[in-house]
Amino acid sequence: MAEIEALRLKYQNALNFLAGKDLVALPDALSDPGLDALSDAAFTDTTSDLSGFAQANMSSSVMNAAVQSATDPLTDEIQRNSNIPFYGPLGFGKKSQQLSVAFDTGGADLWIPVGCGDCGNPQYNAAASSTYRNTMNVFKVNYGSSYAKGTLAYDTIGMGGLKVNNQYFGAVTDVSSNFNADPISGCLGLGFSSIATSGKPTFFENLIMQGKVEAPFFSVHLTRGKASGSKITLGGYDMSKAVGPLTWVPVISKTYWTVHFDGAVVEGNYVSGDLDAAIDTGTTLIYVSQAIASLIYANIPGTGPATNYDSGFFSFPCDSNPTISFSLGGHDFGLSIQDFKLGQDGYGSKNCVGGIIGLDDAFMEGIVIIGTEFLKSWYSVYDYSHGARVGFAPSINNAQ
Repeated sequence: MAEIEALRLKYQNALNFLAGKDLVALPDALSDPGLDALSDAAFTDTTSDLSGFAQANMSSSVMNAAVQSATDPLTDEIQRNSNIPFYGPLGFGKKSQQLSVAFDTGGADLWIPVGCGDCGNPQYNAAASSTYRNTMNVFKVNYGSSYAKGTLAYDTIGMGGLKVNNQYFGAVTDVSSNFNADPISGCLGLGFSSIATSGKPTFFENLIMQGKVEAPFFSVHLTRGKASGSKITLGGYDMSKAVGPLTWVPVISKTYWTVHFDGAVVEGNYVSGDLDAAIDTGTTLIYVSQAIASLIYANIPGTGPATNYDSGFFSFPCDSNPTISFSLGGHDFGLSIQDFKLGQDGYGSKNCVGGIIGLDDAFMEGIVIIGTEFLKSWYSVYDYSHGARVGFAPSINNAQ
């Protein structure tokens, strides 16, 4: 499965990162106490667009010009390839050329093709932007057998009314051929810049530090079974996409959006975890160690290895609807059977494939990767304030 191969490269340094090794230092401004006041003001406001937030008492080094929020529509390529992350438009250059990028909380790099001879998707016309500069420093990211490489450049990058001047990104001149089959041109990393290949702050971090957003968080709504309707809001929270209150879970490592995975409750039985969980909008399924996967599926009657899938995939009777929830930071969050049940294990099979996948124990040591399968049930908020935290509110999907 292509996603698993990509995952292995994407998280190849996870153990070191989570142990605090090989990290880029985060800018001090991202720990400014004034961020707490901005976030608190946002969640005491009763409107859904958050347009009336006060600037609060934030230090002048972080808060300056007029601020706002912006929303981008996201597309789920459900009709083509389930391995393609949710994606949407991003503006590049002085003339804001719109290109489609994947929005990925599991990475921290922004890249787009520029003068790429082998790229089949739309590219950035850097020559048309008077503000484009190329450092000529090497840039490369790997995704399994896929790769994108070129040089590090900077220019004005924007989403909606939000713009960052001199935003660094990979100006990619060479990509693996499989990227040409995707509807996206590049990727926007929304993880912490401590893990950025570029060594530079992310687009959203620069929006915070330049005082461009009203609140130091972004929020994500993902639809279920629809190509359109998903959205990401930078600096805002859309209450129309949630049907309940937010529950905050503290971030325990400012690398990925990492929270503590206490364990899982499967059919009323507890499976202990004590692991780090990365909340990843750029991954579709849920990945755990083979050992944890075996313990989870052992509590679902009729479970066995999926016959038409790779090792680590399990199947269970299609006519059963097991209950599964994850305990994250001391709070329980349910996994919808609609998302967990991936489909039949082959034509005519009475068994269905489960969406929790077991990978080899050595690779998944100490970590769980929670993708969009889980996030379709939970409106999620990624907040730099209060030491960094992730909020989950029941999604409107659950009421439909």
